[in-house]
Amino acid sequence: MTIQGAQTSAPKAKKRPRELAVINQAGCTGCEVCIEFCPVDCILTVPGTEYDQYKKLVEIDLDICIGCKLCVKYCPWETIEMIPGGDAYGVAQSWTVRSVLPEAEWIRDSGIEVAEEGPLPLPGTKVP
Repeated sequence: MTIQGAQTSAPKAKKRPRELAVINQAGCTGCEVCIEFCPVDCILTVPGTEYDQYKKLVEIDLDICIGCKLCVKYCPWETIEMIPGGDAYGVAQSWTVRSVLPEAEWIRDSGIEVAEEGPLPLPGTKVP
């Protein structure tokens, strides 16, 4: 049963932020301060084959980032920058050394090292 005069429309697409946070992994120490302030949990820890837990990096999942700028504000090493949405994926590709997002379109066929283990658990987290 339909109501006369009612219009159906497709759900609205999610509006992307004007700017996205991108980490320059060349300056990242893996201190994880940014992770504590991210309201949407889009910052992941990135292990590497020749790196122990103290030599990890962090990475931002740009598909989840809301552009809140909190990670930029609190990064003690000033390695996170806000990049205009249209340019963020290209900048992230050039600044990313290791990633845990192998299915991300901007990482595929880029030559970026993809960590096989996936994101590391946060310190103090129980691992099954």
